[in-house]
Parts: sequence; C-alpha cells; structure tokens
Amino acid sequence: MDDELEMSRDQEPPSLDGLLEPLIAGLCENPPWQTFVHALRARLQGDYASITFRPFAGDEMAAARPVAVPTAGASSPVIHIASGRESPEIVAQLYRDSLYYQDPMPYHDLVAGHIYELPELLRASDPAHEAYRQQLLTPSGMNLMRMMRVEAPDGVSAWLTISRETRDFTPADNALIAALAPFLRAALAAYMAMERERMTAAVAAAAMSRLNFAWLTLDASGVILDCDAQGEKLLAQGRILQRGPGGRLRARGQVGRAIAEAIAALADEPSRQLQNSLSGRPRAIVLSREPWLDMLLVLAGATPRTARPAPALVAYVHADSWSSQDRCEQLGQLFDLLPSEARLALALSRGMSIAEAASELGLTVESARTYSKRIYAKTGARGQADLVRFIHRSVLAIA
Repeated sequence: MDDELEMSRDQEPPSLDGLLEPLIAGLCENPPWQTFVHALRARLQGDYASITFRPFAGDEMAAARPVAVPTAGASSPVIHIASGRESPEIVAQLYRDSLYYQDPMPYHDLVAGHIYELPELLRASDPAHEAYRQQLLTPSGMNLMRMMRVEAPDGVSAWLTISRETRDFTPADNALIAALAPFLRAALAAYMAMERERMTAAVAAAAMSRLNFAWLTLDASGVILDCDAQGEKLLAQGRILQRGPGGRLRARGQVGRAIAEAIAALADEPSRQLQNSLSGRPRAIVLSREPWLDMLLVLAGATPRTARPAPALVAYVHADSWSSQDRCEQLGQLFDLLPSEARLALALSRGMSIAEAASELGLTVESARTYSKRIYAKTGARGQADLVRFIHRSVLAIA
C-alpha cells in the first residue's frame, strides 16, 4: 500500500473533473452528496461506494460502518449515503441481529486522510475478524476495499468507503481518493455549519410557532420578500392579511391604511436618522380584536449578503389562538380574578387605556378604575405596565 502511494506521488495529480461540482452541490441535497457518491463509484468502477457519518453526538461507531443497514436505538440518525450493490437481505438481517455489535474494524483509529485497504482493517489471523469478513463482507461483494476517514474541525468524522468484488484498486485509484480528502473535509465542515444553523433556525421557528408569532420581510414599498410557514398560512387564509398587486402586503379598510402609513413612515426613517432621535421606532398595529391579531413593524437589521433582495422592514405578526372568552377564563384561573376583572385585565393587557377598555366593556371609567385596583392587588402589579408584563410573561404566553 505505501509503495503504491509513493508511486502515485510521482504521477500527475489526478483530475477531479466531474467530482468537485457534485461534492459542493451535494451540500443542498437530501441526503447530502448522493450524486457525488454515484459519480465517485462510477469513476472508480466500484461495485459499492458510501459516505457515512453522524452529524451530532451519538454512537460514532455506528456512523462509521460501511454497510448500509438501518439500526435502531441510536440517539441521532446516521447519515449513510450509498451507491451500488447492496447486501443480500439475509446478510443484512444477520448484520442487524448480531454482526452490527461485533464489528471489529478500527474506525476511530484510522489516521484521517490516510487510505486503508481491507487487510489493514481486518486481520486474517484473528478469528473474529475473519468471521466478520466471511459472514458480511464477502457475501456483500466487498472483497477489495478502500476506506478513508476525514475529520472536520469540530471533530465530526466521516468515512468514505469504496469496494469491489474483483479487480484490485490501482495506484491511480488511490491517488484520486487521496486528492479528494481536503475537499471532502471542507465539505463536511460546511455541512456541519449548515446543520447547526438549521437546528438553530428550527428551534427559533418552533418557539415562534409556540408563541403564535409569524414573520414577513418587506422591501421599502411593502412588497413581501419572504415569510415563515406561519406567515404563509396567514396570507393564504387571506382573512386579514393578503398579497396585493405586485406582491405588496395588503389588508382591508382602516387596518390596511394603518399598515401602508406605517410602512411609508418606517421606510423613510433611515434618511431622517440624523435629524430625528425617534427614528427606527417600531410601529404596532392591532389587526383584529376577535380573534386577536396584532403586528409589529420594525426596520430590518443587517442582513447576510445573498443574491436575494435585502429586506427594509420586518413584520412580526402575533395571533392569539384562544378566544377572548377562553383568555378571560385562563386569567381568572391564574390570578383568581372575577369574570368582570378578567375581561378588563385582558383589555388592558392588549394595550387599551382605562377609558378605552371601559368603553369596550360597557363600563363607566370609575368602575373600570375600581376593577383595575382589584386586579393590581390580586396580581401584584403596580400599574398597567406591570400588569401587561405579568400576563405576557406568564404561562398564558405558551398556552
């Protein structure tokens, strides 16, 4: 093997045409690198080729195994991208039942970037190694093999495996695999970075969904550039918010006029930042009171450089999935409020003044003030701002 590698160093560097493009494009495939593995197997005329790894913590030995046999009980899924000949079903079942736990290959002892052939992975003098070869690899057509481990900077390893039933690999084959090592390592690092970003985004999206928030990004004229799933759902329903002509954010009546005015005012803010100390202040709009729906329009912050248009504004939309009656019952349960007190507390928590809430609920202003004092006493709030904070930081926020 070492002699072969020495010979390969004296040769011209192998051409990676047809392999690097699918390796890079494979970052966006699901599963990743399927096209690359197919192309590599065809280029090396292998009967089987695979890349295996586990993106996050778990059974790393399982992530390294060269045979594409599903296993259960792992803490995170192994990504196993394979091309070519599969193990016979009877062999696959034997692997699941027993051989999986007896795999003797020294996966984590492999030097990253070094190419190993089968005699370096399994010792013929060891009965356990020989049994593994005879029971799994030989029936699967893996008589001749090359394996290489690559390691990303964060410590995650991936194993590249190519096998043939007959006809050994040549020095040129070894050189090609070795030439791929730095590119595969970089691709693995990029994939891990993307996975971390996907996980962060998924957690944030789940929190936004749990809190019944949606977001939409807009350009300075109010054209919708992007939105999350919740925002898309609101637009598709079209009851309050819609996509208007040219993709502009629209709503009916007074709400629509309020949105248009807020967008125009905010979009003009950057040009007035030096003159106006209040520039960039968010605009809050009540879209609907029953069911409750409100919106916060803010200037977009710095955005990553992409080919897509940069948003000027972000619209955060909050919906209450519970009716006002349900919310009043929940407030009563949480703070021991009477129904009349709970109705006033809900109105105050939604930004109404005492006078506005009294008019909405058919109370006199004096009665509303009396109720509000009882509410503050029961909740421990020192005023309306405290009350709003107590309610919106309570478990009701995720109910």
